[in-house]
Amino acid sequence: MQKRQNPDRSYGEKLLTLFAKLLFTGQHYSLSDLAKSLQCSKQTVLRLVDDITLAYEIPVRDEMRGNRKYIWIERRREIEPSALLSTSELRTLQMCQAFTQHLLGPKTYQEAVRAVEKSCHHLLPREEAGESTFGMVQGGTIDYGGHEEILKTILKGLDERRVCKVKYRRLMGEKSKTFSIKPLKIFAHHGSVYIHGRLARVPGEPYRTPKYDPFLALQRIEHAELIETPFRRPKNYDFDKVMNRGFGIFAQNRFRAVLELTGWAAAFARERQWSPDQSIEELGKVTRLSFWSTSEPEVLSLALSFGTEARLIEPKSLVGELKEQLGEMVDTYAKRDGSLPRGRS
Repeated sequence: MQKRQNPDRSYGEKLLTLFAKLLFTGQHYSLSDLAKSLQCSKQTVLRLVDDITLAYEIPVRDEMRGNRKYIWIERRREIEPSALLSTSELRTLQMCQAFTQHLLGPKTYQEAVRAVEKSCHHLLPREEAGESTFGMVQGGTIDYGGHEEILKTILKGLDERRVCKVKYRRLMGEKSKTFSIKPLKIFAHHGSVYIHGRLARVPGEPYRTPKYDPFLALQRIEHAELIETPFRRPKNYDFDKVMNRGFGIFAQNRFRAVLELTGWAAAFARERQWSPDQSIEELGKVTRLSFWSTSEPEVLSLALSFGTEARLIEPKSLVGELKEQLGEMVDTYAKRDGSLPRGRS
């Protein structure tokens, strides 16, 4: 029988977590973000804030910005204790450092290394840092060494709420295009770094509202510079609602994808979350995976990656496209070795 969790302990853990988060970072957090990180309601966060205010002589400040409430504790020397890292906390930092090395570029990675090394002196005596515990296989990764300054420029634009002018070449584009964006979020997906934002108006030029907000692959940005034009972060911006609606990052119409899987593909699929409201059914030796997606190319790529252990069932239009691609692949190999495809004459 599963042991019931003590509600007082759960509340106490949230109280300590919130207090440490506000005190040690000095950052301003929105009420929504705190509720999400603590996995509780906004009302519970406000109760926690009240308890912190009553228990300690440290005022927790808050203010409304638009329709969002922000909460923070101002950093003061007299209340700023020396932060002692435990071995477990340091190892977590080292793990994050190792797992993201390929995304950072050498200069930024060395900054992360120095930050971890500076933290080592906080360890208690005789506790080892465990530098060699983590690693990563980097075959097929992108070298971001030449894009660190571009990333820093965009980060500065995001922090200072300034428009960035970028020169960008699409994956199959013949020429680069220059346009202005309001950077809102930097995110990673399948070993690549992307910038998500909104197009900015250029004075004197016509503006057409795009169907989808742009997201740019960092390695395809050839140049970036900040301009003096400021922008306000949109009140209705919600990254998760935009980019985490389903499987894939390419923004198209949302659709339901269904695959029937066997063997290793079925086992592989059971280990992963493909969309927030996916379903997995066991039908004898076949596993039926159903999930929402916004990207037809990525669903096709997924189905093809499973080889003969997968069969795409829905949507029907995509099944037809998959059959065409398979036929073209067979023809490509047949032309190269001079043989006729099976079943063709």
